[in-house]
Amino acid sequence: MSALKNKILLVAISLLFILMNKNLNAQMPYKMPTEDQLHEGTWLQWPHQHEYGTTYRNRLDATWVAMTQALVAGEKVHLIAYDATEQTRITNLLTAVSIPLANIDFKLFQTNDVWVRDNGPIFVRDTNQNLLIEDWGFNGWGGKFNSNLCNPIPASVGAAIGTPVVNLNAVMTVEGGALEQDGNGVLLATKSSILSQSPANSVRNAGMTQAQAETIFTQYLGVTKFIWLNGVTGGSDITDMHIDGFAKFVNDSTMVTMNNTDLTYWLLPSADITTLNNASNINNRPYNFVYVPLTANDVVTTYGNNLGYKGSYVNYYVANTVVLVPNYNDPNDTVANNIIQALYPTRTVIGIDVRNLYLNGGMVHCVTQQQPVAINTTGVIETKQKEIELVLVFPNPANNISTIQFELPRDEYVSLEMYNPVGQLIETIVAAQLQKGKYSFTTNINKFQNGTYTYLLKQNKNVVTSRQIIIAE
Repeated sequence: MSALKNKILLVAISLLFILMNKNLNAQMPYKMPTEDQLHEGTWLQWPHQHEYGTTYRNRLDATWVAMTQALVAGEKVHLIAYDATEQTRITNLLTAVSIPLANIDFKLFQTNDVWVRDNGPIFVRDTNQNLLIEDWGFNGWGGKFNSNLCNPIPASVGAAIGTPVVNLNAVMTVEGGALEQDGNGVLLATKSSILSQSPANSVRNAGMTQAQAETIFTQYLGVTKFIWLNGVTGGSDITDMHIDGFAKFVNDSTMVTMNNTDLTYWLLPSADITTLNNASNINNRPYNFVYVPLTANDVVTTYGNNLGYKGSYVNYYVANTVVLVPNYNDPNDTVANNIIQALYPTRTVIGIDVRNLYLNGGMVHCVTQQQPVAINTTGVIETKQKEIELVLVFPNPANNISTIQFELPRDEYVSLEMYNPVGQLIETIVAAQLQKGKYSFTTNINKFQNGTYTYLLKQNKNVVTSRQIIIAE
């Protein structure tokens, strides 16, 4: 009788677990892919003269040229130009330094400024893996600056590329730079840039509670655990202390930030420093912290203006084949670049001179926005580059062997590599000249620990696609 009761109890618990999971999934119809997942392209809003004049524009052009040059070999670069005249001017800038235009896509939309991370489209996937754009409200960081032209950008992008748009303008006002998520259900943010109710020009969501914000983020970003820092409002930082200025997830076990002294210099309150140092992931395991220094010296613009404060390297951007790191013509540029390079061994770190941009309150991450690749209903990545035309990984999750299949459209040198959850190369499955055709490779994975691993498929040493596999017993 006791055994029967135990069986009934186990069945009841299983049913309850299933119902809870169904309810949780119903609350999480969307999930935001992490920045390091394969991109279709990167969106940039090019500087123009219509809001702040030609001097402002001209001093920023070189940074946008450098970002475009670094990105264009590994993915599409979607350039938002103010109008046709600006498109011609930008095209001349690119061709002057021999940047090929084949992988560049222009869209003509009027904008107030350059901060596409904050006002641009947020790409998410629904439960069927369909790619959509979330259009959150943007009010110029609480009304500090004009936002009438930048706020409609997500809807304009969606219409231009034929991607459905989820209109959240009436739901919540959120800038993309205010959020960091680790890809496994954890969101990190400051209340000062999302929930603060004063001063008047720092308010995004009047009357909204933390609980209300968390419910919205769970539904539209797919996160279930929240690490809130208080942050600071009303200071010289127009963003009211965006998280991407001083903390960034590498993955669901590692975070890049600054040491306590530099965080204090950054004006992060001591209670927030404690909270950050004690942060843990979805499994309540403390994050591994990697510390990147501030610049050694105060930042000086290219035209000799000493800003009187140091620069952050944490505000970097992870693209398909490169990592763009803000640089300042400072001794610590090399130090920071090397630290970040070690975190992304399959990508090449490229320093981007942001000295003039930093005067206006931002760095590389602030002015870039990723568009993930589309995934069709069979789980196959759809790529417009038509390089590796078919990629299948099965079974997934797996616990014994893993098979990856792909189709080559032509004879080419191909390498297939496997990386562990912390980005270390653990196996080269193939590295050879292959003929056009279909290929299937099987790997014995029972020797690896549980976790999320990544296959990188390269043609002529250039990464063309990646696929993740979950290893679980």
